[in-house]
Amino acid sequence: MPMPSEQAARPPGRTQALQAQFTRFLRDPQHAAPLSGIERRRQDLYAELLFNNIEGLLAANFPVIRRLHSDAAWHDLVRGFFAEHVSRTPLFLEIGREFQRYLQARQAQQRGDAPFLLELAHYEWAELALSIDEQDIAAVPHDPHGDPLHGVPVVSPLAWVFAYRYPVHRIGPDYRPNEVPQQPSVLLLVRDRRDDVGFIETNALTALLLQALQENRVRTGLECLQALLADTGNPGDPALLQGGIDVLRDLHARDAILGTVP
Repeated sequence: MPMPSEQAARPPGRTQALQAQFTRFLRDPQHAAPLSGIERRRQDLYAELLFNNIEGLLAANFPVIRRLHSDAAWHDLVRGFFAEHVSRTPLFLEIGREFQRYLQARQAQQRGDAPFLLELAHYEWAELALSIDEQDIAAVPHDPHGDPLHGVPVVSPLAWVFAYRYPVHRIGPDYRPNEVPQQPSVLLLVRDRRDDVGFIETNALTALLLQALQENRVRTGLECLQALLADTGNPGDPALLQGGIDVLRDLHARDAILGTVP
């Protein structure tokens, strides 16, 4: 009986070889050879069906990126992804993450994509990922009517903060920045109790405050805010303190803060 190492060293059988050849053709029918003995029209039809499936999924995942490209340019990008990229998972819900990995590889290869394209892809992916996240905020212990100023705030697990070099939330066919702005764009994405996803354009101080609240277990929201202002060299600044109080209340109203510890 052959050892496992000997089995692994055996060349693929005829069926496996045919499957590999057909797979190469389906991924890249413009350059890979079709199977012999089977009508080319049928193979082309199957290849087109698979490509249209992938193209439709990507267009739904990345609607802004789709609108930024002409039909020809978009189809070239999708064909490149389909032919070149080796995905780590077959799950359809993960295709957006795989497309990001492909764009990252293209960026490293300097393929001429827009400089903001990778960040825009992440932003569009994050919106979809947040909309299908299975976490249930109703299962998080909290008092929704609690005062986040005088109680211990509970931050929603469906409140995500991202910082981008480009203002990805404003990019579209009429706005395509070529240079990196001086200030990054800090965005808070939130899925509220109605399962609606929205974003809040915020700043680094608010992002730091949210991080402090996520790590906090005993301090009130006001105490966390005062500690943050002290850490950033602005202790007792009345304008910043009032601004921070307004931020806490706004985050509570938008369900980024669910309430307080019961």
